[in-house]
Amino acid sequence: MDELKNKAEGVAGQAKEAAGEATDNDSLKNEGRADQTKSDIKEKANELKDKASDAFNKIVGDAKN
Repeated sequence: MDELKNKAEGVAGQAKEAAGEATDNDSLKNEGRADQTKSDIKEKANELKDKASDAFNKIVGDAKN
């Protein structure tokens, strides 16, 4: 679910940036870029969390054997 929210936030950021470009609104462009950056950071954090979880599970699995 978080992954879907992050993707939606990134897409919304792209739309804001495009709208800012079209209307020559620097504030809206910057807000869109910020939304995209937040989305990217959250995505990378989730990837890191998944990798850490996989590594932990591998260690625990290896210890059980």
